[in-house]
Amino acid sequence: MKVRVAPSAGFCFGVDRAVSMTEDVLASEGSCWCLGELIHNRDVVERLAARGLRTAQTAEDVPAGESVIIRSHGVSKAERDALEAKGCRIVDATCPKVARIHKIVERAGQEGRQVVVFGEPDHPEVKGICGWCQGAAVVQSLEEFQLWAEKASISTDASLTVVFQTTSNRENSEQSINSLKKLYTNGKLFDTICNATSIRQNEARELAAACDAVVVVGGRHSANSIHLAEICRGGCERIQFVENADELDLNALSGCASVGVTAGASTPSWIIKEVVNKMNEPEIMKEEPVVEEAPAAEEPVVEAAPVEEPAAESAPVAEEAPAADETPAPAEEAPADNAEMTFDQMLEESIRTIHNGDTVTGRVAAIGSTEITIDLPTKHSGYISVSEFTNDQPGVDINDVVKIGDEIQASVVRVNDVEGTVQLSKRRLDAAKSWTDIEAAYEDGTVLEGKVSEENKGGVVINIKGIRVFIPASQTGLGRDVPMSELVGKTVRFRITEVNRSRKRVVGSIRSVAARERREKAEKVWAEIENGKVYHGTVKSMTSYGAFVDIGGVDGMVHVSEISWDRIRKPEDVLSVGQEVDVHVISFDPEKKKISLGYRKAEDNPWLKFTGAYKTGDVASVKVVKLMPFGAFAEVLPGVDGLIHISQIANRRIGKPDEVLSVGQEVDAKITAIDEDKQKISLSIRALIEPEPVARPKPAERRDPEPEADALVYEVSATGEATGVAPEADESTEEE
Repeated sequence: MKVRVAPSAGFCFGVDRAVSMTEDVLASEGSCWCLGELIHNRDVVERLAARGLRTAQTAEDVPAGESVIIRSHGVSKAERDALEAKGCRIVDATCPKVARIHKIVERAGQEGRQVVVFGEPDHPEVKGICGWCQGAAVVQSLEEFQLWAEKASISTDASLTVVFQTTSNRENSEQSINSLKKLYTNGKLFDTICNATSIRQNEARELAAACDAVVVVGGRHSANSIHLAEICRGGCERIQFVENADELDLNALSGCASVGVTAGASTPSWIIKEVVNKMNEPEIMKEEPVVEEAPAAEEPVVEAAPVEEPAAESAPVAEEAPAADETPAPAEEAPADNAEMTFDQMLEESIRTIHNGDTVTGRVAAIGSTEITIDLPTKHSGYISVSEFTNDQPGVDINDVVKIGDEIQASVVRVNDVEGTVQLSKRRLDAAKSWTDIEAAYEDGTVLEGKVSEENKGGVVINIKGIRVFIPASQTGLGRDVPMSELVGKTVRFRITEVNRSRKRVVGSIRSVAARERREKAEKVWAEIENGKVYHGTVKSMTSYGAFVDIGGVDGMVHVSEISWDRIRKPEDVLSVGQEVDVHVISFDPEKKKISLGYRKAEDNPWLKFTGAYKTGDVASVKVVKLMPFGAFAEVLPGVDGLIHISQIANRRIGKPDEVLSVGQEVDAKITAIDEDKQKISLSIRALIEPEPVARPKPAERRDPEPEADALVYEVSATGEATGVAPEADESTEEE
């Protein structure tokens, strides 16, 4: 009798992951809880229970603050929230493929869509799925769906979201999908059956057709094991469904020339081996390996097409995984002349296709909080810890870095040939590649860019492609009094100055890059500078007489008189260090490397605003800003003052201006003269006052009236501020 063992028989990735995570928790903590049975295998659960795993049926049964394993089938959102409310430490071992279904139905519920789950109503996976949305309908067949739709009055344009239990029968699910997509125009159908399940079912179908008997090893309440038995019964009459070697009936296999062995996803390899060994250790014919189909780049959404549209126009349903015989084994691995092999040899040869240190390429199948699941073009299931994916972006959500369906390369860290899993590291592969890039950048003097991750003793550190680059304090470009913490979190440009691969030491310099770039910018500025040209710069420093502005590698000086049209006492009244400003060139000296800049804009010139708003003869409301012996200066507009001569303050003779006016007083005055060249204004209050009657003097006492002083004769500063009477003013007026 020859025994043929299905290559994919045994633990799937999700189950293997759940068991491994549980063993790790038990090893570190000694005991923990699981919400429901971890997997559907009595022997595995009993072994773990002996090591300290306790099973609770509901979240209420778990003591507060305990560590809880979420089984591979997953749980409802309400149960998870209840555990978090009790302060439990949750170790989520939900199969990534099941977690994907949770996200699909949760999103559907938020969008108000009707969720339909094809699966077994009492199965823990289905119960967990229904717990992530409201009002989900559970059906086991297309006929049951049609009865539910008729009873619930579901119209053909209803917003349906349909998912399938991961262990559903592939053939039945495809029939359902093909029927539903023609009937429901607004339906979204997701083929969520696990590829590993499809491969295992195809292998079982072939074993049943080729063998005289088939032994299915799995738990009595394991859905995928039950489906395997159903598939085998469709092609073979002699089927045994056993949980372990103790239940195997050897008498029922008597007379069989060949016996096939397959096992459910919750069956460990050691139980399969015991079943095979009980057959008096027969020689086993090696089955050709199956290559699991890589998942599509995105979630396979099947949009139901309108009935009148051809089927080809509808969104494609995820294709069935290839049958076991579609991918022949490599010639060098196939046993010559169908030589029979032991179970251990078959298992080793069919699984061990990659080795530690190899580089593999796969697609992202699922993204969890702690690890990323990778589908590989081999029988292995790969996973990458988030910490091994990248360390260049600490604190960044992994979902922002990688998406489901992305193709990535990774380095093989550890191969578990027995369970068919591979621990991968993208960071290690990137680091290996990065050393080559770093050495090339050092040789070529290439300028690199990276974010400063930390302040170290004597400098700062930049992580670039997994390699730490040390920047000494002297090469940071910071001043002596500036703390190096100012650079942490900032993206900088630097050059590699030293590489020692054997010591894993890389040194760089920010300062050399900044100095070179500044020189290049300065040369460009001096080559293109001209009077009136506008530059966008940054205020670098302040003095009492002005501000220095960096206009791109060159500093220019803005005198205090060129900062504002208003009267200011110091540059800080308008500008601040670090402020970005637009300045224009007033003059420059290439030999002395000096540039005079202006900040105030010509269009803001208050004199232009005045001449545009007033003319001689107009009356303006003015504010007295300064009193002098010969008159008062009044502000007509901000930055524009006019002189009210003492003779024009009142319609009578006064000794001093303060006899009538005070600083801050607002009065109406008539503009009597405007000197455009000297930018001077003469004002008169007297011109707006009715003259007082004056007694006529006696003829002997009459004398000629005194001439009026010239109101335009006064001095102003460079900023337009009145300072006093000009030298040509009538001295007799001031003395009086």
